[in-house]
Amino acid sequence: LFGINFTLYYNILKGNVKSALKDVELRVYFGIVAVSILLIALNINGTVFKSVWESLMHSAFQVTSIITTTGYVTTDFNQWPVFSKYILVLLMFIGASAGSTGGGMKVIRVVILVKVIKRELMKIIHPRSICSVKIGGKPVDEESTTGVLAFFFFYMLLFAVAILIVSLDGKPLETTVTAVACTIGNVGPGLDEVGPIGNFSEFSNL
Repeated sequence: LFGINFTLYYNILKGNVKSALKDVELRVYFGIVAVSILLIALNINGTVFKSVWESLMHSAFQVTSIITTTGYVTTDFNQWPVFSKYILVLLMFIGASAGSTGGGMKVIRVVILVKVIKRELMKIIHPRSICSVKIGGKPVDEESTTGVLAFFFFYMLLFAVAILIVSLDGKPLETTVTAVACTIGNVGPGLDEVGPIGNFSEFSNL
């Protein structure tokens, strides 16, 4: 609940509950959380945890903690299958909603990026068509979409350069990549040596 845009709480307090629930970012955010919890629970049930309830409980806690960049863990997800760990890494990049205290790229930026990709694909298929990026039925101006694209490019550039620098420590690839991912997104735990039961103490001063 605290990974959503705080202005929605203000709208709810003012009595605009319906408008808050219609928010595109809110719906996508809860959708990502729900799908991630379900997929991970299915993946770890029977392999890591024996009961469905235990699988759902640990899946839900880790997913919500990672996407809201809270940093808490209840189990060592380093021992989970690669599929589940990959979902958690994706959540490290996505992060919480804009207007919240969470880190990451923010859900609304991801939504705009997906819509921009869809628009460009439509232009390839139908060159004469006029397509605009819309959020909640309202068109997003080109300045905003350009800003999101610039942010994404800079985020990924910083990510790539940081990996190059951190790799000088000679740590395993999984450690290096997730160490950078979780520190840029202010997530907390990564994978391997910087996982739930690890820390960053073994890294050099650089």
